[in-house]
Amino acid sequence: MSGSGGWDKRAWREEILARRKAVPEDVREREAAALAEGVRQLGGSGWVCAYVAVGGEPGSLAMLDALRVAGARVLLPVTGEPGPLEWAEYTGAEGLRRGRFGLREPEGDLVPDALAGAEVILVPALAVDRRGVRLGRGAGYYDRSLSAARSDVRLVAVVRDDELVDHLPEEPHDHRMGWALTPSGGLYKLEERAGN
Repeated sequence: MSGSGGWDKRAWREEILARRKAVPEDVREREAAALAEGVRQLGGSGWVCAYVAVGGEPGSLAMLDALRVAGARVLLPVTGEPGPLEWAEYTGAEGLRRGRFGLREPEGDLVPDALAGAEVILVPALAVDRRGVRLGRGAGYYDRSLSAARSDVRLVAVVRDDELVDHLPEEPHDHRMGWALTPSGGLYKLEERAGN
């Protein structure tokens, strides 16, 4: 993104949210289908923490369904008070309800220690850089939650192709990602967490 070298997080967020708003629906649908295919690269059939895409975020329920077909137990965040996220199992679109902030969340029971049991965590992001620095929406839910994950978890930021960038501003509380998943490029290993 041109002119972005000295931007702070607020400027990055404004730019990316504006770009996402301008993406035509047919492009969103193609990208969502590509991401649903791309999650197959993750392999494994253990616990996967994921999310329901909202507001132009990359991804779709098809991505979650593809994980389930591959044998994964898919867990989605349940928003409560500001603090670490809680998680419940995704059993299909019919098992989702409107939760806090209008997000779609599973209706089932909470899964204790979900992050500690997850082999892969798909993290929504506005952007991620090649070092693994992730830019979220700024509420801090994931940064407060990811410290509960196991040390060998595969943290995967899901972004559009042009949202994998060279450098983002970083703060001490930011958790670095080991991977990025993009519609055209599939799964990318990022620099800093090469062991994951």
